[in-house]
Amino acid sequence: MNVRPLSAETEKDAFENLALQYKALADPKRLEILNTICRKNSACVCDLTEVLDLPQSKLSYHLKILLNARLLNKETKGTWSFYSINQKEMNRLISNQICNVITPSC
Repeated sequence: MNVRPLSAETEKDAFENLALQYKALADPKRLEILNTICRKNSACVCDLTEVLDLPQSKLSYHLKILLNARLLNKETKGTWSFYSINQKEMNRLISNQICNVITPSC
């Protein structure tokens, strides 16, 4: 396999992005959120607050972190926002073993 070296700036950006993503995954509640969204295929905040027994403010905080880390996709339909797993990013980021724990049905 022929791997091209990254420029120092590109490499620094890549490291920062990876750190952001792994920090997002380092929280058990965010892992539970990812797992729940995966099992539902797509979910809005109102669905998740009931299932996860989290206040909307806390849930929104965690969703923002997951969105900033590009681990979730967000689609707005009217006034509702629906979240789904960014499968391409998850596959790139984590091993199959970990992926099966977080997103077993995806």
